[in-house]
Amino acid sequence: MTDDADDHGSFDERPSKSERKRRSDDLQALGEALIELSDSELDALPLPEQLRDAVLLARKITAHGGLYRQKQYIGKLMRKIDAEPIRAALEARRDRERVEAIRFHRVEQWRDRLLREGPEGVAAFRTEFPQIDSTAVGKLTERARKEQQTSKEKVTPAGRELFRLLRDALSRAP
Repeated sequence: MTDDADDHGSFDERPSKSERKRRSDDLQALGEALIELSDSELDALPLPEQLRDAVLLARKITAHGGLYRQKQYIGKLMRKIDAEPIRAALEARRDRERVEAIRFHRVEQWRDRLLREGPEGVAAFRTEFPQIDSTAVGKLTERARKEQQTSKEKVTPAGRELFRLLRDALSRAP
């Protein structure tokens, strides 16, 4: 006779102990991520008052053992609530940070290209972003290139100003 207990539903459908442990660890890590959020980000999340208080207390604890126990407590509280809205909010935050990092690198790349190529870089910039005032970009690029030649610093005041101009212009660009 074969073991058909699964087909007849006589075995328990509960998750294994390992699966429960993985879920618990995941929820605790999610709870620990709440500790790192700013006050405004924490306030924006749909947290029960007890969990919010536990997170705020964890921020104040400096003793390693006490912080460990508080994190365990936060994990326990996390297991009692629906964590999906919190997970979604933290994922949205990570996505915004990724987009911001990509935007920052794009601005840096354009600034470096403009400083390296000069008028040719400005022409390429004008081609890619015709709606942006390339005259101001060109003047600032030349000023930054001149400062760069006479200064020992890698980034000069005009270079920082060029970065700000590009950041503002590219944030408005489609």
